[in-house]
Amino acid sequence: MRRPIRLLTAVIALIAVAAVVLPGSAVQAAPAVQPQAIAWSPCVEDPTAQCGTLRVPVDWSRPRGEKIDLALARRPATDPAARIGSLVINPGGPGGSGVDFALFAQFYFTPEITRRFDLVGFDPRGVARSHPVLCSLDVLAQAPSLIVTNQAEFDQYVAYNRRLRQDCRQHTGPLYDHVDTLSVVRDLDAIRAALGDRKLTYYGVSYGTLIGQQYAEVFPNRVRALALDSNMDHSLGTKDFMDTETETVQDGFDEFVAWCGRTAGCALHGRNVKAVWADLLARAERGELRDPGNPDIVLMPLDLIGLAFSAQYGPFWFELADILAALDAGTPPTATSWARLAGPKAAARTAADEPVLIENSFEAIFCQDWTLPVRDYAEFARHLRRGARLAPDMRFSVLSLVGPLSCLGTPTPINNPQHKLDVRHANTLLLENSLFDPATAYSWATNAAQQLGRAAVLVTYEGWGHGVYGREACGTGAIDRYLVSLRLPARGTRCAAVEPAPPGIEMQRSGGLPQTNRWRLTSRPHMYMFGVIE
Repeated sequence: MRRPIRLLTAVIALIAVAAVVLPGSAVQAAPAVQPQAIAWSPCVEDPTAQCGTLRVPVDWSRPRGEKIDLALARRPATDPAARIGSLVINPGGPGGSGVDFALFAQFYFTPEITRRFDLVGFDPRGVARSHPVLCSLDVLAQAPSLIVTNQAEFDQYVAYNRRLRQDCRQHTGPLYDHVDTLSVVRDLDAIRAALGDRKLTYYGVSYGTLIGQQYAEVFPNRVRALALDSNMDHSLGTKDFMDTETETVQDGFDEFVAWCGRTAGCALHGRNVKAVWADLLARAERGELRDPGNPDIVLMPLDLIGLAFSAQYGPFWFELADILAALDAGTPPTATSWARLAGPKAAARTAADEPVLIENSFEAIFCQDWTLPVRDYAEFARHLRRGARLAPDMRFSVLSLVGPLSCLGTPTPINNPQHKLDVRHANTLLLENSLFDPATAYSWATNAAQQLGRAAVLVTYEGWGHGVYGREACGTGAIDRYLVSLRLPARGTRCAAVEPAPPGIEMQRSGGLPQTNRWRLTSRPHMYMFGVIE
């Protein structure tokens, strides 16, 4: 059987039947938690940072029941005399490690932020060091293709999801059913209390913005500042979720084509890029394209679309153009381009008689936060046909398939279904978003801002890629001023785009972290997340 190519994403993760929608009033304010003390000690990975744990209930509705330890990491403020408090950070996913984020946070954030705040990251429940969701590699390796073409394959996906849920629940235990974002919000407030902060200061990117949005709903009076970068819209049903994801990747592809036309360094400069792309897709459909890293593997259309999708996260347009030109000519692309956009191969078993368990938190978290029902293949095919009209070149977004397909057959009701945001009596939130974001569409940010009303200010970065902080001074400075002094930018603020830098002249994030930072894949070969920084 052909092994699908592992494609890089940015992190992670998404009609006839509408999603189950609850009114904002269904999110009830939670009572205060009793602060615990965190015993900090030098981190094994980096002794210059401090690590610790915090015990929280598996099920917050049963606070005296079984508990787990959340893993945390902290980088103390470099200027204790100027310290404001703690800045809790989350890199998204779902499934991203906040501990890892904190371990290199001094490279991600500006010196002003590292000077004024203790930077605190945590692994959300079910992730990494916080009692991870574990699943059998053998079961994960049996994942069906995202390209579902008939009712039998649709039914196969439903059956596979059921088998995977059973396997992961067996190996994870009771926590498997309590990894939704509302539970993480309760954990986050327990962390705030344990840190000794009267109110929460928080930076979340990508799926981490959902944590911040829902924290403001549940604990509005405990908000000091929430900076939310590349925003989720947790009000979308199946049709709107799939359409907005598909539209944004087509917009991104159109931007790539326009960039190539004005950039002499593009490997396809002066050519009809859309014609080259269409020809490559046709050749992939005929089985005529090979993986440059392994000629035994035939590249399918999904592989090409996944490459183009991944390239929009950076954006890594120089690399994408180099790969497309090489595939068109039948020559290998540069090693740098292929390494940047092609992910690692799937893990292998260590022993034939010993099952291998690996972390696989995406489905468990996402499918407890979203219900994106599709009745049958006929309905799914209608979504795909509509997507092909919306995105004539890209055809679909990988995330527009991952979201609904991953959750097919999930028992309802789920823990944290979609609803419109209802935030009252909280300090104003700061939202930022790229105009051409391939994962969290700009329409998601504008929709979330509209739901929040006067409770939010949205800053628009008029460029490309996933994640705004560190790309240029305007958006980065707005977040820094807000976190430090609670000064908000003017409503309607827009920040000018910065052209992608060619390889070898890497754009630096504000604190020195290369913009070419790799992004983390989930365990399943075809599974993509909303963007977890690795």
